[in-house]
Amino acid sequence: MSADDLRRELLAMAELDVQVRAELAAEGTLFDGYHPRMQAVHDAHATRLAAILDAHGWPGESLVGHDGADAAWLIVQHAIAQPALQRRALVILQEAVARGQAVARQAAMLEDRIRTFEGLPQRYGTQMDWDAQGELSPLPIDDPEGVDQLRRSVGLGPLAHELETHRRRAAGHERPPADWSARQRERDVWLRSVGWRT
Repeated sequence: MSADDLRRELLAMAELDVQVRAELAAEGTLFDGYHPRMQAVHDAHATRLAAILDAHGWPGESLVGHDGADAAWLIVQHAIAQPALQRRALVILQEAVARGQAVARQAAMLEDRIRTFEGLPQRYGTQMDWDAQGELSPLPIDDPEGVDQLRRSVGLGPLAHELETHRRRAAGHERPPADWSARQRERDVWLRSVGWRT
């Protein structure tokens, strides 16, 4: 497969991901747990990305261009039911960042996602969820006082600005869970079922 073909394949996978998400959001079913249709897309893309990592390592900008590398990141960021793939990809992505083939903020966001799934505080404050008061808020952060400095080091803006953006984006499209405690229990069951926690 040529680099152009690989780029086109990654872009097509990312486009399908966004399209299905938009369709489920329009139906009002996207946020009722992990929708089976969305998971099917994510899992299929994760399988293909694993093969790409085997063949090429991280599909960085010199191989698939900026948009292709962004698409690869979106695919791995959404492979939430694939702990082994996300953990493996983080190491490969961090190596690509060190070589200038990927952007640091993407590795930071993937690291935060993995840490929150593992039950650890995130480092960069990139992962948000509804809190018990019905507010969209950052999940626990390892060093809240130093988070903005750490964010700057990977090309992210201030946490307060990102939080405001997330809340504005969610307004009218997303809603807090009717029963926050039940949602937390369901999330814990799911995290254990796919192998994030024991």
